[in-house]
Amino acid sequence: MAPRNNPKAQSTLNALDPPASGQDNFFRLLDGKLFVKNVPLLSHVPGNVTFTDFLKIFDSDDDADHVEIPLPLVQRARSTSNKGGFLGFTQDKESDRLFNSLGKFTDRDFVSVFRFKTWWSTQWIGNSGSDLQMETQWVMLNLPEMNSFVLIVPLIEGKFRSTLFPGTEPGQVTIGVESGSSRVRAASFSTIAYVHVSDNPYNLMKEAYCAIRVHLNTFRLLEEKSVPPIVDKFGWCTWDAFYLSVDPQGVWYGVKEFSDGGLTPSFIIIDDGWQSINLDGQNPGEDAKNLVLGGSQMTARLHRLDEGEKFRKYRPGLFSSPTGGTQFDPKKPKIVISKAIEIEQAEKARDKAASSGATDLSEYESRIQKMKQELDQLIGDGGEKRDNKTDHDSQDFGMKAFTRDLRTRFKGLDDIYVWHALCGAWGGLRPGTTHLNSRLVPCKPSPGLDGTMEDLAVVKIVEGGIGLVEPKQAYDFYDAMHSYLSSSGITGVKVDVIHTLEYVAEEYGGRVELAKAYYDGLSRSLVKNFNGTGLISSMQQCNDFFFLGTRQISMGRVGDDFWFQDPNGDPNGVYWLQGVHMIHCAYNSLWMGQMIQPDWDMFQSDHVCAKFHSGSRAICGGPVYVSDSLGGHDFDLLKKLVFRDGTIPKCQHMALPTRDCLFKNPLFDGKTILKIWNLNKVHTCPI
Repeated sequence: MAPRNNPKAQSTLNALDPPASGQDNFFRLLDGKLFVKNVPLLSHVPGNVTFTDFLKIFDSDDDADHVEIPLPLVQRARSTSNKGGFLGFTQDKESDRLFNSLGKFTDRDFVSVFRFKTWWSTQWIGNSGSDLQMETQWVMLNLPEMNSFVLIVPLIEGKFRSTLFPGTEPGQVTIGVESGSSRVRAASFSTIAYVHVSDNPYNLMKEAYCAIRVHLNTFRLLEEKSVPPIVDKFGWCTWDAFYLSVDPQGVWYGVKEFSDGGLTPSFIIIDDGWQSINLDGQNPGEDAKNLVLGGSQMTARLHRLDEGEKFRKYRPGLFSSPTGGTQFDPKKPKIVISKAIEIEQAEKARDKAASSGATDLSEYESRIQKMKQELDQLIGDGGEKRDNKTDHDSQDFGMKAFTRDLRTRFKGLDDIYVWHALCGAWGGLRPGTTHLNSRLVPCKPSPGLDGTMEDLAVVKIVEGGIGLVEPKQAYDFYDAMHSYLSSSGITGVKVDVIHTLEYVAEEYGGRVELAKAYYDGLSRSLVKNFNGTGLISSMQQCNDFFFLGTRQISMGRVGDDFWFQDPNGDPNGVYWLQGVHMIHCAYNSLWMGQMIQPDWDMFQSDHVCAKFHSGSRAICGGPVYVSDSLGGHDFDLLKKLVFRDGTIPKCQHMALPTRDCLFKNPLFDGKTILKIWNLNKVHTCPI
């Protein structure tokens, strides 16, 4: 963690340095109030709420609970144990979903992170418990009376996870606890939230998450793990260039453009679109044809565990001659995408007419059918002739041949990652198509997500359900995919759509138990097939992923997607979206960065806000990668960020918001400038 950026701040917690054993805890619960020393933090604390010192819980644990915890972490946690402890509560009736007041606070500034979609979290501020948002992952309160800060972190306990909510009364803070299965019920919790105090907000995060790690022993801190080699390199992701129409020819031409511009990427990510997927009702042995835009694939399922046909039919040497790829029209991907957008808009117009009561939709259907035929003609077969021998039985075909040719032609291209969803594809694995036991499970989002933003992905996944592999086969599932990919020259995976598990946990012991099985399988496969590091986690910004899924995973996204345009068509929205991206990344790094290397996502070097993005990536402390469309590169800008050998001048830590921004809202208040900071080998790097 980066050291404090306000070295002049004087500690008022004089007991921080010596070991805390035998010292009084800074917190005490008395007469319905939770105090920090003599400062009341929460009032109106119900009588069924308890507070227990960290050390008391730790010392009462069975020795088996402490297995494999590094001694230095235990010593660190014990040395600050008088600064933290656990909140719990007991109710009369067992349930799979419980709410309990923790008390009230008013007139006290806070900064928090809450989940605004299933997958994504962001910053929120206020000065009362009533200002909290639902699904709050943590809240930090300012204690100017002590020149200090208090962190409240909802945890997992047993088979339950928790988050914070605004209460029903003014100033009230409520904790929501849920198992995700009506069959898993409880009424009593002793360590369902952790509280910690420090005079430094950055040290506060470091100390608190160290204590939580020692207590739970279900995850590891970033400092305990190795990070992927791509962390200090320059890369290219295929998503914005092709969407689902990505194919070998397009990837080859894209890398060639960078190489010709003097900046060969050190890694590439072949994003969604490379897999063998199809839709229910289609031939279970054939790939879905001509999917282009994100959304059309969200009810699709894997029907085999290797690459899709367009990659599987690749022949060695197809583009690797000195003029390789020159027959490819770089304008074609944008033309294909534009045609797909036309179809999408026509389908929306048809659906709107139908919802308005129109009965004759033949004109709409005729127009849509004509445009789909035009799209089919545009995509064609990529200009490649089919060969009778196009399977991956021989190394002369498919992904293995393609990755070998890429590395042979483009020196310096080290890592090649591919995308997949946690359940395989957005709709999981199609039952009956592989050796694995999967079944179609209906999806049901938790009530806690009812108030979050509408999300097309959620709508589609709920519509189609998930082909879920049996949890006992999670490792077999991932190993089957990853061992093949590893043998084919793939060095890592970007695992997306992670938080679908909570939708399908009813019959699997609840969300915590289901997550444990899947994350264990994923972690074991990561160790076996990708050197224990080759994974980027995404769409994962919820506390049970971090508490259960980061024992091995060491890198993940800390922001929502880079949106190069406003999805609602607002010409000014594009600027607002770049600001919100920075907010996501900077404030999420405060807590996620304790467990994973923050990944600030790709951007486009020719975007109207490219310099804004490049400035943040220069000091983010993680990889720099772009999602440029073909022909859409600003090499002058990129060469300011990247050395000729494809490495980057990476900062030493992670970029974080400065102290004077912590309890402000730069996105909405109209007066605060977001400032983020990091350290390089010479000096602090503010932006």
